[in-house]
Amino acid sequence: MGTMEDCCVTECTRCPALVDSRSRIVNGVGPEDADLLFVGEGPGANEDEHGEPFVGRSGSVLDDALRTAGLDRHDIRITNCVRCRPPENRDPKTDELANCRSHLERELATVDPEVIVTLGKVPSEHLLERSVAVTKEAGDLEEVRIDGAPRRLLISVHPAATLYDRSQAETFENALQRAAELAGVADSEGGQSRLDGF
Repeated sequence: MGTMEDCCVTECTRCPALVDSRSRIVNGVGPEDADLLFVGEGPGANEDEHGEPFVGRSGSVLDDALRTAGLDRHDIRITNCVRCRPPENRDPKTDELANCRSHLERELATVDPEVIVTLGKVPSEHLLERSVAVTKEAGDLEEVRIDGAPRRLLISVHPAATLYDRSQAETFENALQRAAELAGVADSEGGQSRLDGF
């Protein structure tokens, strides 16, 4: 197993455009032994400012859906395919994704999650290495090899999708519920498992 340092990138200049547009490198947050690891696309303006993935409106949507699924943000790990904000919040380019891939693979190896949840099209396609119809495939579990290791990956819509299309909210919550059940961190009653210890 790696250490937390393996998850943390302190200096990187592989992508000149991103070096220019970032104010900081945004590393993943959450326990290094989390059962669930969420992978987004890349930092936006809020994330770049705060130095943490999924803050702002998308973060609030994610937090709410996690609670509905009986999960807490402190129990999961959240990271991104690229750790630096792309200019104008554009999608990361293929070479940028490739440049940052080793950072992501190191983090996955260190955390060794039960289930990886990809939030939206970019991370889903990046890790599955195929085109993904996210809305149709949300909640699907795939077996995939990442850096030689077998991983279970659950496809999910991006939390921001629910802000533009309310019908996506249920799709998103169902995907998170399934992820929680697969990782064994919540039961189908939605968070009741916490009470068993009392």
